[in-house]
Amino acid sequence: MILQLFTDFGADGPYVGQMTAVLLRHAPNIPVVSMLADAPTGNVRASAYLLAALAQDLPRDHVVVAVVDPGVGSDERLPCILNADDRWFVGPGNGLCAIVARRARHCRWWRITWQPPRLSATFHGRDLFAPVAAMLARGEAPLGVPIPPPTPGHDWPDDLSEVIYVDHFGNAMTGLRAGSLPSCASLGVAGCRADRIRTFADMAPGQLAWLENSLGLAELVVNRGRASAIRGIGVGAYVTIER
Repeated sequence: MILQLFTDFGADGPYVGQMTAVLLRHAPNIPVVSMLADAPTGNVRASAYLLAALAQDLPRDHVVVAVVDPGVGSDERLPCILNADDRWFVGPGNGLCAIVARRARHCRWWRITWQPPRLSATFHGRDLFAPVAAMLARGEAPLGVPIPPPTPGHDWPDDLSEVIYVDHFGNAMTGLRAGSLPSCASLGVAGCRADRIRTFADMAPGQLAWLENSLGLAELVVNRGRASAIRGIGVGAYVTIER
């Protein structure tokens, strides 16, 4: 059993540390890992595809606290628990877990009804989602009522033809699963064409191409360079599939 954090809080600020402290206080014998701290800020849709890719190989019973929550403190979204193929996700019902749920064989949803003694209007990740996740990790039943799947995200495509994340190396992950693309497909982005390669050494230095990354996503890369340095390649950039 491991508790995992998926947030857009950033690694350098205080927020991941505060959530980690709460998780360890409520579940002191369970390791806490930051799956990702720099999901696209406030971008729920891009983060949903990224979360699904990162979570696809998690063992059963792992608990993920997933927080990209621009509507925190409002009535726009429900605080939710999702069980998807025996893996737990706790966070806002704003579409963040919609792609995880869609790709699961079996899933169940709950609206969180438990309330902490103190609930900040702007930090539900620390005060609400982290304690509930810790309780699940301890083996307790979901503290909520069963609900139908939340509607946010239900109309999003199965694969997203956009850049959803730029990593430390400047590689640009897309929301397209590489296995869904024709083997000979090229990708168009920011006025450039990227042909498919297997690994970085298969192209000349400075050349833009795409490959299947370790998460199974189509990723735009430049050998010995940064795809993100090409003007127009960043989170939200539209990607076309060419043959």
